[in-house]
Amino acid sequence: MRSFMRTFALLGLLLVVGQGCGKDEKSSAERDAEVQKALQQGAQKERQMYEGMQKGVEDLEKKAQEKKESPK
Repeated sequence: MRSFMRTFALLGLLLVVGQGCGKDEKSSAERDAEVQKALQQGAQKERQMYEGMQKGVEDLEKKAQEKKESPK
């Protein structure tokens, strides 16, 4: 019984591994395009984050200036 279970488990493992091997569904050009797209999206998000921080700093400076100029 034990050897049957081991054989069955080994057969299942070989089937799973065998299905994954040798299948290159995406060409390197497609992978390169995906990588390029991911890099562009990352750069765009970083640029948006920087612009948001810059706007936040400008708002803080404006509030500080208004507070400084307001009569006490």
